Order: sequence, then structure tokens, then C-alpha cells
Amino acid sequence: MKTVREIYEYREMIFSLVKRDLRGRYKGSVLGFLWTFINPLLQLMVYTLVFSVIMRNGIKDYYLFLFVALIPWIFFSTCVSGGCGCILGSADMVKKIYFPREVLPIAFVTGNFVNMLLCFIVVFAVLIVSGKGLNPLALLFLPIIMVVEYVLALGMALLFSALTVFLRDLMHVMGIVTMAWQFMTPIMYDESMVPDKLMFVFRLNPMSSVITAYRQILYYKEIPDLSTLAEAVIVGIALLLIGLAVFKNRQRHFAENL
Repeated sequence: MKTVREIYEYREMIFSLVKRDLRGRYKGSVLGFLWTFINPLLQLMVYTLVFSVIMRNGIKDYYLFLFVALIPWIFFSTCVSGGCGCILGSADMVKKIYFPREVLPIAFVTGNFVNMLLCFIVVFAVLIVSGKGLNPLALLFLPIIMVVEYVLALGMALLFSALTVFLRDLMHVMGIVTMAWQFMTPIMYDESMVPDKLMFVFRLNPMSSVITAYRQILYYKEIPDLSTLAEAVIVGIALLLIGLAVFKNRQRHFAENL
């Protein structure tokens, strides 16, 4: 609780770091903030070409099936792989200024979360223009799914940002891990395509139930089965607590290792 109170006292710093990140993300580029929407759209085009045209899977409106899962995954994978370097990237601040070091991963994850919310404007627009539409009742559950994913992403960012200060190779390792993790999550395929003998691996992945819930709400326009999110909630809270504990334990040695 002491840590939580201290972080709350530095909330203005978190807001400032988030605004700086959003403003400076594409500073100097010709298209600027439009890259927030262009990046996922380009990925969508590539995956749709591969899995809907070349390797046909027979899923109706595949681009929508993929899009509603791809945006949340981009947020999570960015927090995991990019979050590794959020302490290293602010080495000067860490060595010269006192503030709760947890502020840095929190600001990083929150900045990417805001970016995901902006991308959802495009998701909603595509669903409406395509004629797929939205279920207002199902949409009421969307914030719950987003909070669960945020907790998962923050726990991972806290844990690996602290460890990367002492083991720099983690930045490269986690890039490979997130790539493999993507293929173990039902983003480009439906969970019904998973063989029964591999279903236990699928169930161990907390992002499986999160992505499935997003798809139930936005693609199938159904109220999600929140019981399937129980595992993701438990893993998310556990990761958050472990991440905070490891971070708290190692932060005293950050300055001397940066």
C-alpha cells in the first residue's frame, strides 16, 4: 500500500510521461500520428493476403476476424518486448532524479494502452462500414477485457524491465518470445482449429482467453463468457504482484548498473 500511495503521489509525472511518449512517438516523420493507424492496417493487409488469399482458411470476413484480435495483441506484445527497455531508456532520469521507478513501466504501458484505444476508433469504424455492426450490450463488457489485458501487460513490463537492467540480452530474447507467443494465441486462427492434444498448451496461455473475449464481443457480437477469463485474471494479478516484488527488490541497484 505504501508503494501504491507513492505512485499515486507521482501521478502527474505519469501523465506527463504518457503525453511525451504519444507526442514524440512519430516526431519528425512525414505522416506523424497517422502511423498509429497505418501500422496495424499494414499488418492486417499482409496477414489477410497470406491467410485469406494464399493459405485460405475459409473463415468468413477474415479481415474482421483478424483485425479485432490483432489490435489488442499489438498492444500486449509491444508492452512485453518494448517494456524491457523502459528503464534503460530513461537511465539519466533514474541516476539523477528521485521518483518511484515503477512510474516508468506504468507510463510506458499506459501510453501504449491509450494508443490501443485510439486504434479501436478504426476498429469500430471498419465494423460499422463493413455492415458487421456492433452489439451495444456486448460492448459493455469490453472495458473489463481491456483492464484484464492491461494488468497482464503491466505485470510483464514491471518484471522484465527490472530484469533487463541486469541482463541486457532479455531485450532480444523477449522479441523472439513474443513472436512465438503470437502463433500460440488464436489471433490468425480460430480456437476450434487447435488439436485436442495441444489444447492444454492453449489453455495455459492467458492471452488466449483475452483474445477470444475480444473476438466474441466485436466479431461474433456476443456477450463473452467471463468464466473463461478467470485464468487470465489470476495470472494477471499474480504477474503484477511478482513484477512489483521483483521490481521493488532490484530497483535499489538500478543506478549502479545503468
